[in-house]
Amino acid sequence: MICYEAIFPGNIAPRDDRPGWIVNLTNDGWFGISTGPYQHLQQARLRAIEQGLPVVRAANTGISAVVDPLGRIVARLGLGVEGVLDSSLPTAIPPTIYARHGDIPAAAMVIAALIFVIRRRVAKRTS
Repeated sequence: MICYEAIFPGNIAPRDDRPGWIVNLTNDGWFGISTGPYQHLQQARLRAIEQGLPVVRAANTGISAVVDPLGRIVARLGLGVEGVLDSSLPTAIPPTIYARHGDIPAAAMVIAALIFVIRRRVAKRTS
């Protein structure tokens, strides 16, 4: 992933050719000292959890980190800190439900909830 691509969950890893890990190279310099780099790190953590893959995030002035497949930060360089991270790469876990099916399960639950609500409202009007 390059920079802001970490905010888009659907295009991280192809379902038929799963990688062993994800790398996120980003230029957070234009954020300065703000909440932006922290939000980008949290979004990269979400991609790790969704895919069940470790994430290595390298940011020029933002927060660089190694994240395990459960979203835990294994190693980290803080905002504006220059240095080198020396960390082992966590092992990927089996594909998650999201990695296998994408947004389909969530969409099915939303549709089922809408059908339930509509049926209840129709039933109230007829009684």
